[in-house]
Amino acid sequence: MEVPLSPLALVARGLRLYPGRPAVLDDGLELSYRDFGQRLERLSGALLRRGVMQGDRVALLAPNTLEALECYTGVPLIGAVLVPLNTRLNPDEYRYILRHSASRLLLLDISCYARIAEVLADFPDLEVIIQRGEIAGFLSYDELLAKGPSLPFDAEAVAEDQVLSLNYTSGTTARPKGVRLTHRNAYINTVNMLLTMRLRPEDVHLHVAPMFHANGWGFVWATLAVGAANVPLPAVEAQDALRRMRRHGVTTLCAAPTVLTMLLGAAQEDPPPTGLHVAVAGAAPPAAVIRRVEDELGWTVHHFYGLTETTAFLTYNEPPEGIGDWPLHARAAFKARQGVDLPLAGEVRVVRPDLSDVAPDGQEMGEVVARGNVIMDGYYRDGEATRRALEGGWFHTGDLAVRHPDGFIEIRDRKKDMIISGGENIPSLEVEGALYRHVAVGQAAVVAAPDPHWGETPVAFVALRPGATASAQELIEHCRSLLTHYKVPSRIVFVKELPRTASGKIQKYLLRELAKTRDGPDSDA
Repeated sequence: MEVPLSPLALVARGLRLYPGRPAVLDDGLELSYRDFGQRLERLSGALLRRGVMQGDRVALLAPNTLEALECYTGVPLIGAVLVPLNTRLNPDEYRYILRHSASRLLLLDISCYARIAEVLADFPDLEVIIQRGEIAGFLSYDELLAKGPSLPFDAEAVAEDQVLSLNYTSGTTARPKGVRLTHRNAYINTVNMLLTMRLRPEDVHLHVAPMFHANGWGFVWATLAVGAANVPLPAVEAQDALRRMRRHGVTTLCAAPTVLTMLLGAAQEDPPPTGLHVAVAGAAPPAAVIRRVEDELGWTVHHFYGLTETTAFLTYNEPPEGIGDWPLHARAAFKARQGVDLPLAGEVRVVRPDLSDVAPDGQEMGEVVARGNVIMDGYYRDGEATRRALEGGWFHTGDLAVRHPDGFIEIRDRKKDMIISGGENIPSLEVEGALYRHVAVGQAAVVAAPDPHWGETPVAFVALRPGATASAQELIEHCRSLLTHYKVPSRIVFVKELPRTASGKIQKYLLRELAKTRDGPDSDA
């Protein structure tokens, strides 16, 4: 009586129940669920006819488009493994991932061709199919669908423990690792999104968070399960995002905090629609950003926490009863916590090195560990890394947090980002939170710099809000009014933008290198 737990079954539900509703709204294109389902069946049939078999790896290099959205269902529908590629990698990284994954076919958006063109010569046996355009010598995606026989949509043709996708980590400190996520992993995470975001057939979802980042946090399937409409956003450009929100009546979106900051800046001249529900993750959102989003834009923020290895999310900041009546600053401060375990995620703890739980006092820090239904199947072809990550029967996140008396966890830092000055721990997120409370600060990141006396000292990199002014000394004095003296940045480095990955995470390893070369309390990078 059991059927496989797969997000494909959720998509099948949407296709069956909502054939006439719009599945995709892409400016001039409106695609119904009936038409979308037929395209999925043609994609699967065409791949099968070209010899793609169960277990084969199919790479995808594309921004958020209709064609990319189709691949997250059409590829695994035949039991193949999707390998989503970050659109901002360098050629050597693409070369490594294609070789490590042994991908046999690449679905390539024409806008990304220049980024990977030099790599393709090293893979003469790799079949390349071009999406959204034509390049001489390659089959186009439209031709593929036109020639492909339809394969009836059978969500039960795969086993739930089969690998659905191979998602490579950012690889900022080492070679990228391939995270094996199963159909069961993806199903559980998607249902968690449905439970917490309460998606409805009437919803219109703007795909802002990159789909390649942990499979769009599960929203490549969640929206389709309930008959909601999908609006692709190929490039994170604030004005275009606001335009699509108004044109299509967007009601939900997912975004990293940095993208929310971009939207806040653009909204000052071009106000967006109100009432949106926004899933925020990818980095810890400062309370000041949450406050501004809910106050200035009239949106409701839903804060999630997790990693690629947890199929996206482990915890959710589940709002307590009556939080809508709280003062805005108190509500934002509470929502900045990472929250409690999601209903179906499993067990999430904050532990000491011996795996005993920290005191639930909001003070003692420990590492976040987890086990349960969303934990990866392991790293592809890397048994040693898998063993280290799952040591003691728990997945070790590398994030340091406290647990409050109410059970909510709050991330204080990454292990590698903790600053130790004169024997004192300085959580970089705490210092960044203080900086964000200054009205002129648009972006902030704090890293450790070597110090001959203290060992390390905090250095802040700051991008001011458009039109705002502030001196380094002013920001330092601002921090002194909010923080213990040893946590105050010794230097402020002003930048136009913080370096980030395509998923919005700050590349602190680059800032740490810059911090070693800057002198004085006020400098520019």
